[in-house]
Amino acid sequence: MLAPLQTGAARFSSYLLSRARKVLGSHLFSPCGVPEFCSISTRKLAAHSFGASMAAMMSFPPQRYHYFLVLDFEATCDKPQIHPQEIIEFPILKLNGRTMEIESTFHMYVQPVVHPQLTPFCTELTGIIQAMVDGQPSLQQVLERVDEWMAKEGLLDPNVKSIFVTCGDWDLKVMLPGQCQYLGLPVADYFKQWINLKKVILDVYTGPCGCGSDQRPLAQEKELQSQAYSFAMGCWPKNGLLDMNKGLSLQHIGRPHSGIDDCKNIANIMKTLAYRGFIFKQTSKPF
Repeated sequence: MLAPLQTGAARFSSYLLSRARKVLGSHLFSPCGVPEFCSISTRKLAAHSFGASMAAMMSFPPQRYHYFLVLDFEATCDKPQIHPQEIIEFPILKLNGRTMEIESTFHMYVQPVVHPQLTPFCTELTGIIQAMVDGQPSLQQVLERVDEWMAKEGLLDPNVKSIFVTCGDWDLKVMLPGQCQYLGLPVADYFKQWINLKKVILDVYTGPCGCGSDQRPLAQEKELQSQAYSFAMGCWPKNGLLDMNKGLSLQHIGRPHSGIDDCKNIANIMKTLAYRGFIFKQTSKPF
């Protein structure tokens, strides 16, 4: 992300400069740069600090949430599909809404009980072998640990706004509530609101930007129009994260269909979209 950062740092706006004055002090913007008593080495240090601070401030627009909780389940599967499917990998990345950096990770494997033996198809697809789920906690136990982790991370504080982010609606609309219903387990309220990254991508490429299309720089507008054209010509990400990364010129992280690696890719895509001025909003509907 260094290249976008350098490009963004070159586009100073009066708004960001005013913010920088408040944070760093007006002396850094005086005609002489710094007070007379500063040495040359101090000037260099001040300039470096100023650049770093400006880069941090210019990175992202304010988001609606303090934290984004990136989630991507892996579940038992086969061809033809087995029923019921059961979650076998449960990863969550806590993404700071101000910096879009990962602050904490929750990651556990889950012991399936209805179909305890993983199929060769499942292992080939997800990379999860039998030894990785044997003896692991049940879904009920993992959900209890998720709640403990949420509390520890301050995410249950009513003054802290957080929301889950998924690549598709399947994880929190189908998979988790379906398995919980099968097992007679309650679904915590925080799992009932989320952002579907696929809908976000569609909005970016074909509709308004979160910051308002009328507020986009012309060059950025042309870039998004160009991408919209390529997707309209048949490049919509049918292969999910792989195509999303390709469409955004990002390197894919890890292996496809690894839950934790998919979360890292989602986080990277979100960071890239945030650099472009996107404001993330809830896409799920109450149920």
